[in-house]
Amino acid sequence: MGEDVGVARPSSASLAAVFKACDEDNKGYLSREDFKVAVVMLFGYKPSKIEADSIMSSVNPNTSGILLEEFLSIVRKKKEVQLHRNEIRHIFTAFDRHYRGYLTSEDFKKAFRQVAPKLSERTVLDVFREVDQDSDGLVSFKDFEYAMNYGQNEA
Repeated sequence: MGEDVGVARPSSASLAAVFKACDEDNKGYLSREDFKVAVVMLFGYKPSKIEADSIMSSVNPNTSGILLEEFLSIVRKKKEVQLHRNEIRHIFTAFDRHYRGYLTSEDFKKAFRQVAPKLSERTVLDVFREVDQDSDGLVSFKDFEYAMNYGQNEA
């Protein structure tokens, strides 16, 4: 899977075109349903009720929906999160040489020997145990993603 830079950073013009296409009645804003269609067009999934509620509650209460500037801001943030998650997935996949969907301590040791050969095996195993949230001896993508996102704050 190659880097999809075009999807990662769409231009304001292309996002504005999606906004316009989803604003069927040319109201100047997107309703909740319009926004859901825009998310399907841009991200390939229908947002949950919780996500839609969260977005709709964050917009200016004096408007009937999401204005273009708000839409651009929301979509850019979603794209950044998606790009970051894809990067984490890419790193996890590089560590998961056997494509099992989880990492063993051996996978961890091999990966660390390549990226940080001076780290002691004990340190690598300490990191593995820290990342293995449920202590099952395996690091799932969820464990790995959590460590990548929140582990930096503890260092």
